[in-house]
Amino acid sequence: MTVAAREIEAVGHDGHRWNLIARLPAQPRAALLWLPALGVAARHYEAFADALAAHGIAVLLHEWRGNGSSSLRASRECDWGYREILACDLPASGQVLHDIAGGAPLLIGGHSLGGQLACCFAGLQPTTFSRLWLVASGTPWWRSFPAPLRYALTLVYRFLPWLARRNGVLPGRRVGFGGNEARGLIADWARVGLSNRYAAKGMAADLEAGLARLSIPLDTVVMAHDWMAPVGSMRALTAKMAGPARLDVLPAADIGAPADHFSWMKSPAAVAARLARAIT
Repeated sequence: MTVAAREIEAVGHDGHRWNLIARLPAQPRAALLWLPALGVAARHYEAFADALAAHGIAVLLHEWRGNGSSSLRASRECDWGYREILACDLPASGQVLHDIAGGAPLLIGGHSLGGQLACCFAGLQPTTFSRLWLVASGTPWWRSFPAPLRYALTLVYRFLPWLARRNGVLPGRRVGFGGNEARGLIADWARVGLSNRYAAKGMAADLEAGLARLSIPLDTVVMAHDWMAPVGSMRALTAKMAGPARLDVLPAADIGAPADHFSWMKSPAAVAARLARAIT
């Protein structure tokens, strides 16, 4: 199968620029917009995009603000949150997906935080996408995690926003969580962790209502030993939506790598195969 590898520039409504990494089969069965985990540049999902393209699925890898090819970097002077991602960036990447799909069904999905925001974005336009794919994702809501981790998370969701406000950005590389992240983004994320309600500060749209209206099928994959996104977290996220949800839990033997939050990215064939089988 012939697959073209490209980079396509996208521009957000506020002038933010980034490159989408594309893998484009000649006659795609479907076209996927994929959203990375927090602090992870799009290029780290190229092996995953190649694996999906081998199944005939065109893939666009979105780039978060502040990462990789993004024209912005978080600082005291440059801040953003869920509103800028959902209202400025993802509509632009979604338009590129529509342009390259050639009439094929449109899919959206993501890893970790990327999966959460894929759900929120799909909920804002519930007739655009035909399926939702989530890998090693789930709500950060503390009650969806097993004890004793759940109790520690209530402290994390208070400490990290405070640290981000104090420093102007979250120094994620130093604390071992994400990259240098915008303080508004961390505040929006932590608010969900404490309340289990998705909202974007400064955005009028009701994200929870959008999720509740979303009735497209969900194909989800959880890694068997992923403490950052356990089965309970994924189920709590998919329970917000009305569509039928299929859950696969992958052990290390199936992946060919440790069944944790990130190792699957270097050995993505099993994950790609599980997702691709949903496209008939």
